[in-house]
Amino acid sequence: MLETDGVRKAFPGVTALDGVSFSLGTGEVHALVGENGAGKSTLIKVLTGVYRADAGQVRYRGEPVSFASPLDAQRAGIATIYQEVNLVPQMSVARNLFLGREPRGRFGLIDFAAMRERAGEVLRGYGIGSDVRRPLGSLGLGAQQMVALARAIEAHAQVVVMDEPTSSLQPREVDRLFRAIGDLRGQGRSVVYVSHRLEELYRICDRVTVLRDGRLVHTGPLAGLDRLRLISLMLGRDLDAVRSEGLTRFAERARSHAAPLLRATNLSRRHVLDEVSLAVRPGEIVGLGGLLGSGRSETAKAIAGALPLDSGGVSVAGEAVPPGSVGSAIRAGINLLPEDRKAEGIVATLSVRENIALAALPRLSRAGIVSEGDVDRVVDRFMRRLRIKAAGPGQPVGELSGGNQQKVLLARWLAMNPRVLLLDEPTRGIDVGAKAEVQVLIDELAEEGLAVLLISSDLEELVEGSQRVVVLRDGAVVGELSGADVTEEKIMAAIAGTTDD
Repeated sequence: MLETDGVRKAFPGVTALDGVSFSLGTGEVHALVGENGAGKSTLIKVLTGVYRADAGQVRYRGEPVSFASPLDAQRAGIATIYQEVNLVPQMSVARNLFLGREPRGRFGLIDFAAMRERAGEVLRGYGIGSDVRRPLGSLGLGAQQMVALARAIEAHAQVVVMDEPTSSLQPREVDRLFRAIGDLRGQGRSVVYVSHRLEELYRICDRVTVLRDGRLVHTGPLAGLDRLRLISLMLGRDLDAVRSEGLTRFAERARSHAAPLLRATNLSRRHVLDEVSLAVRPGEIVGLGGLLGSGRSETAKAIAGALPLDSGGVSVAGEAVPPGSVGSAIRAGINLLPEDRKAEGIVATLSVRENIALAALPRLSRAGIVSEGDVDRVVDRFMRRLRIKAAGPGQPVGELSGGNQQKVLLARWLAMNPRVLLLDEPTRGIDVGAKAEVQVLIDELAEEGLAVLLISSDLEELVEGSQRVVVLRDGAVVGELSGADVTEEKIMAAIAGTTDD
């Protein structure tokens, strides 16, 4: 259905693809995996007309093609669903679903009534019962992702490229997605599936292609390829070696008995948070669990001063932090790594150097004049420590892989010498290699005495990485687990409001 032969693509100082050959069969679900920076996104962009290959050939249905734009690829029958939904949030749900192919009535005008009726029918099949006249941006991320999927399928695409499609979905939405993928396969349509969640790959994919450092290292059936071998292919090294680089899991360490460094007391905001209280000691990682919409991100934003509160307060080392002020929280040593790194974190058009130094500029200046030498030293230090892969500190951060963008954000806040780190989905959308490195780093930071609040929708990550887990439901604390009670089963039982004996 779709293939590349020896495709090469280079950017200044970086070879993103080095002679990569890839083939997608008719009616096949093909996994594309690799570390961040392996070349997955670049290959997708070559296949879908965002980039043109410097060398090699792309063939679609056996014929050589060179798409001039993503629109050309879409018209040919190749649709892409990105991790960050790339539709128009200000437009209605119906308009987004049929954007570019709206039903027309008399005189060629858009038939809005027909469009809304059809949109409602389509989206109900995906479990979305929202008013299709609402702006897309008013829906949750999961619902937006399902609209993007429905759009691709309704456009009768023969090839659907899915880039981390489940990162914003709840379990029932994941099941709907997989049923839709099964329908596509049954219709002879093909799927390129990019995900860092191995259980998903083994559940729905037929074959797998592994990229590493822009090169093809493996392609073949997924059945029979055990997970450890797949991970080793992706990393080019033993996963255990990565985790052993200075890593001592908290389950193996003595627990801290120091007084809490961070304390949040009765944080309340109408319809959002209901008297949420928690404490984190120096050197401790506390997990914050719960379903999407439970108040996890809102709790972190409230602590960081980014969400106004009706009542409640935050203190660091016993000193109250003025409420509703991000600046005051930062001065107290509280730093937040947001869930949506593109919308709330990185400045894509600025360089790696500028993004890392952004928050620390006041500290790196004298009489309003920034010391370029101090900036260079800080940037070099954290690029080395976090092993940020870039052509250099001057490369625009928007050109980096998702995992390296996440590391740049971490570097920005580490340059501030924080006392408290609030990490909202720090490994979301990054591959297993980068995920392991970030987890090692989080543990190292805690060992250095930072208080870490870890938010994750991945229960395994919470269990492995936290000494204690505070569980939220509907904006309220419904459980706190510690020691041997920190298990996936007990977290789920707390979320569900049942006991787990």
